[in-house]
Amino acid sequence: MSGRLAVLDKAALRQRFLEQDEFLFLEDFLPPELVRQLQDAVRDTRGAVNRNLIPGHKKGGSVSRHVIDKLAPVIAELYRRTEFTDWLRDLCGEALLPSPADDPHAYALYFYTEAGDHIGWHYDTSYYKGKRYTLLLGVIDDSSCKLEYRLYTKAAGRTPVDGAIALKPGALVFFNGDKLQHRITPSAEGEDRVALTFEYVTNQAMSPWWRLISNMKDSFAYFGFSQVFRSSRRSP
Repeated sequence: MSGRLAVLDKAALRQRFLEQDEFLFLEDFLPPELVRQLQDAVRDTRGAVNRNLIPGHKKGGSVSRHVIDKLAPVIAELYRRTEFTDWLRDLCGEALLPSPADDPHAYALYFYTEAGDHIGWHYDTSYYKGKRYTLLLGVIDDSSCKLEYRLYTKAAGRTPVDGAIALKPGALVFFNGDKLQHRITPSAEGEDRVALTFEYVTNQAMSPWWRLISNMKDSFAYFGFSQVFRSSRRSP
């Protein structure tokens, strides 16, 4: 990771990130050895996937940070790697913090492995008293799925710009969750797509009411009650 970060032009990437309303896509970011480690982590967590369906909006599988801590600690290590988080802080210009230990979205795996798996248009809305930044990393992509996105949807005086990318193994997407409208197009029969997400915040505080809303959403739409309400004391 150190070598990969060292060769990137951080100033140019930050300029691109800002010009695209806090959005950046790098097609070839992770070194091959780290991609292989993450693919091994997917193998180790497939048996713990929670499947969910919200008709008209979402269908797929998820594994929360609580399960990842037990079955695939390499992901947690990458999430907390200082050189990586420092690079992200410089990129966005914010004092990023890790999501709290009881947040199942802090790092999670998302599985699109059955016909019709998808998620509709949405923002990664922050319930925290600050901003939330999403990092997507491609791990496995034997699929026709695309990450479709719209830039500038909340920028006054700007016309939204549409785009679509495939999140191939090693690819990176980094964005402000409250600004980027995006979706994943449906997978076809026999396809396999797994993405890793990291969530960082600028303020770890959340009101009890929004914590309840967040937990209920995560229980029904992503991880199931057993993963969401697992004691945070089990997480490092």
